[in-house]
Order: sequence, then structure tokens, then C-alpha cells
Amino acid sequence: MIATEYIVSESPFVIRRRVKWGDCDPAGVVYTVTFSEYVISAAELFYERLLGNTPQSSKDEHGFGTPTRALTFDFHATLWPDQEFDMTVSVEHIGDHTYTLNITGTVHGNPAFVAKLTPICVARGERRAIPIPAIMRDALLTYQAANPMAAPFRSPQI
Repeated sequence: MIATEYIVSESPFVIRRRVKWGDCDPAGVVYTVTFSEYVISAAELFYERLLGNTPQSSKDEHGFGTPTRALTFDFHATLWPDQEFDMTVSVEHIGDHTYTLNITGTVHGNPAFVAKLTPICVARGERRAIPIPAIMRDALLTYQAANPMAAPFRSPQI
């Protein structure tokens, strides 16, 4: 079996992914909605690294969930079938109930996209916001301190 997604670095946290043919439209360009799957998958792998267990098991154990409150993208390049790209995760902000992950996709070091994922912590099984649990807050703060966010890529003015 050939992996289409794997971790290449733990600090900073970097995932390498290969674009599958099924990720693309008939013209061979990755569907816009597929980028959301890439980002959520990167976040789940990141949580596993932070919490030391599969993400849903860890969240169950500690009684919280992390549904998406906000997700934004800034696209810089097209991705094609069989192309490999890296996603680097940084912690941009940690609030009371939410935090923001910056996930930057690059091809050979050149920006392909920048995503900002903002989950909100909720009580497991409820739709009620809760403060970020200590285990998650501590893990995010530790990672953030060890991996300060690189200067964000800025698009040229059009």
C-alpha cells in the first residue's frame, strides 16, 4: 500500500500529502472543497501528536469536542494529480473557548495555500461552548512556544 499522507516532521508539525486523482475535477485541478478535507485531516493528525492518542479517543476521555467555528483559505497555486505538497501547522492564537491553527500548504517551499482553522471547544455530546480543557491548552501552549509561527506569506497586491 502506498500512503498518500504521512508525517514528515513533528516539530514543526509537517504532513506530506499526495493529490489523488479523485481529489480533482475533470480538468485535473483539486476541488475547492477538498482543501477542507486536507486541513481537517492535518488538524486531526496534529491533535494525535499533541494528545498522545487518537484524537477522538483523547477528546472522549477528556469530555470535549472541537467542531469548526471558522475556516478560511487564501489560495496561491493550483495542485494537480500525483503532486506532493507539505502542510505545516502552527498555533496562531489561543483564546478562552477557541484557538486558531495556521496550516500552510507548500510545494517545494512555495506557498500553495494558507488556511486558518478555528475550532471551538464544546462539551462532548452537547452544543455548549466550554473553556479549552487544560490538557489541550497546555499542549497548544507548549507547541506554540517550541514552534513560533513563521511570518505569514503575503500575496502581492493585484
